[in-house]
Amino acid sequence: MNDTVRTRPDGSARPLSGRYDTALLDLDGVVYAGGQAIAHAVDSLAAARRGGMHLAYVTNNALRTPQAVAAHLTELGVPAEATDVVTSAQAVARLIADQVPAGARVLVIGGEGLRVALRERGLEPVESAEDDPAAVAQGYGGPELPWGRLAEASYAVARGVPWYASNTDLTIPSARGIAPGNGAAVEAVRIATGRAPQVAGKPLPPMHRETILRTGARHPLVVGDRLDTDIEGAWAGGVDSLLVLTGVTTPALLLAAEPRHRPTYVAADLRGLLAGQPEVVAEGGNAGFRCGGWSASVDGDGLRLGGEGEDRLDGLRALCAAAWTAAGKAAFTADCGRALARLGW
Repeated sequence: MNDTVRTRPDGSARPLSGRYDTALLDLDGVVYAGGQAIAHAVDSLAAARRGGMHLAYVTNNALRTPQAVAAHLTELGVPAEATDVVTSAQAVARLIADQVPAGARVLVIGGEGLRVALRERGLEPVESAEDDPAAVAQGYGGPELPWGRLAEASYAVARGVPWYASNTDLTIPSARGIAPGNGAAVEAVRIATGRAPQVAGKPLPPMHRETILRTGARHPLVVGDRLDTDIEGAWAGGVDSLLVLTGVTTPALLLAAEPRHRPTYVAADLRGLLAGQPEVVAEGGNAGFRCGGWSASVDGDGLRLGGEGEDRLDGLRALCAAAWTAAGKAAFTADCGRALARLGW
């Protein structure tokens, strides 16, 4: 959607929380990592809420129920109700309910969040491939998911039972680092069966539909840490996005992003909701751009960073503009590491 980090001359000084009616916030890697709030998240969200922005929490993690997620947020100092939470379990449950008979049995490979979401759609969760399920629903089951549950899914899928996945995120942030996500477990079943599931979660349309239906957002801003789910989901839905650098995406990955993975805005953390985004100005020639005191261009066989600014994010914004404009010229990443090192990454 974006060829550069976007700015609007008539509103660059306005905080993002004043430009959008609803923030559609990812959770893991954005609001918290494991059981702990990410730095500045609690205060930033409170300030955005006081300013009139509606906060909705949209997660591909299907393990916990909306009630449990809301309780966790509240414990961290981010007051939330279950109705503020949208999960991929809810999205996949709606997708299944649209395709199988009412009251059908569904083999569940995952946690309580998935079971509750299926029951809300009038479906009956079952535990075995021998229970004659009409579908298989697979969602993140936590780090203790038994290997036998993946075998159970494989038995049913191999017999031709329709297979649905809440999401296919290969990794998930935790307090100790990056851990395998639901997508890794989905891959195990795919390898065993040679089949592929229907997927509901970000970045695909079922999740966007579920989010809009539940939040009623008219002018939303997607806020996330992942290019291939949060940012691509915003791109697919035709809405703006803010990437925060508190999760899995590094500045180097951002510079190499393809068009569908390019955010409208970038910030270090959720304090970005409370600030305006500085203007990125094209300087002409060699894909040159300036932001704050920094300038960036593609020169010969590499990406060049010049100037000296107070905010290293301005340097990253300028680099993104130059790199994305030059994408397809192959050599633009040659000096990416040198430029980022100068910014302290």
